[in-house]
Amino acid sequence: MVGAGFAGVECVRRLERKLSPDEADVTLVTPFAYQLYLPLLPQVASGVLTPQSIAVSLRRSKKYRTRIIPGGAIGVDLKAKVCVIRTITDRIVDEPYDYIVLAPGSITRTFDIPGLTDNAFGMKTLAEAAYIRDHVISQLDLADASQDPAERASRLQFVVVGGGYAGTETAACLQRLTHAAVKRYPRLDPGLIKWHLIDIAPKLMPELGDKLGRSAQEILRKRGIEVSLGVSIDKAGPEEVTFTDGRVVPTRTLIWTAGVVASPLIATLGAETVRGRLAVTADMNLPGQDGVFALGDAAAVPDEAKGEDGAVCPPTAQHAMRQGKHVADNVIATLRGQATKPYVHKDLGLVVDLGGKDAVSKPLGIELRGVPAQAVARGYHWQALRTGVAKTRVMTNWVLNALAGDDFVRTGFQARKPAKLKDFEYTDSYLTPEQVRAHVDGTERQEQ
Repeated sequence: MVGAGFAGVECVRRLERKLSPDEADVTLVTPFAYQLYLPLLPQVASGVLTPQSIAVSLRRSKKYRTRIIPGGAIGVDLKAKVCVIRTITDRIVDEPYDYIVLAPGSITRTFDIPGLTDNAFGMKTLAEAAYIRDHVISQLDLADASQDPAERASRLQFVVVGGGYAGTETAACLQRLTHAAVKRYPRLDPGLIKWHLIDIAPKLMPELGDKLGRSAQEILRKRGIEVSLGVSIDKAGPEEVTFTDGRVVPTRTLIWTAGVVASPLIATLGAETVRGRLAVTADMNLPGQDGVFALGDAAAVPDEAKGEDGAVCPPTAQHAMRQGKHVADNVIATLRGQATKPYVHKDLGLVVDLGGKDAVSKPLGIELRGVPAQAVARGYHWQALRTGVAKTRVMTNWVLNALAGDDFVRTGFQARKPAKLKDFEYTDSYLTPEQVRAHVDGTERQEQ
């Protein structure tokens, strides 16, 4: 099993429950022995939740018998049935398999924009969320201490690129953080704090529909967040960002959340892809390969519920969790010589938590705003957390934050050396298909 996201963990847990110990050995490849609840990352960045509360340990269960290899898969040789792994100590090891389930997830989608990867922050990992919180608070500290009006202005402007769920929630949650924090800085003019949310698309969160999308945009506007649609980044520097409409915004904070692409691991297979995602059948099997399954963000799983030719499931946690359970059943069926079944799931709706009492939600097609939408959004996230410990931690954090607010403390994660988008996702670690083949061939020759 490759990947410990929603899809990977659900698959592993089901395999453990349904397979006897003498029937199969289960191995999980993941850099971290926890499942990250990604939808709540913006609340970690804003300090509403602690990092630990959304990192659900994989080792808490006493029944857990899966062997964990701490590292990341950097290549798969389908012919030799070998997964090439780079451990967290940078040692490269080969792991043979009989059946492999690929759920490596996705990475932040970037474009060839000058300065982007050197100067932007992402919002894809727990480390990034914790780092961004420290960074944002440090901008207030440094602006408060500065005697230079230009420096102060640049430190108090923040730019978020991406009008999807991640970008909208990130801008909303962090704006609430700075709005509350500035009251503790009597030397700072609150009017200097400016948040920009931009997206090249003509609508904000188009999946919500026109009415809810406009409602979300109006909530952000009333908060003082400037939303610019049909706009992206032309170039990014360490102290300013140039928009495609010609505006130059002085800022030290550029957060890039403009979508995701499948993990680079998929490219190492040399198999057919659909917009970068591995092309699989409806039962999530890789065509022409015995015992290879793929799911989640990295796989183009046909969306049978839509009934449209060529439709694939969107890369959401809702689908990933259900695909994980379903692919586990298909792996077991294959192992036992039984027939596999196609994956079918009708989307249950969408929730967007904008912080405080603000939210928009669309459960089962019903449009909600305000407190009812917030109750649905947080209720959905709370019940989706896998363990009682995680649920208790998250609920305690929510209640404590609602009653006591935030303390605006920097934790010290931010080192003196800046760490930007390119430093968190290790996208340069993967091998090419040719390198995978050469590595496996070389290893086989050494063993002979």
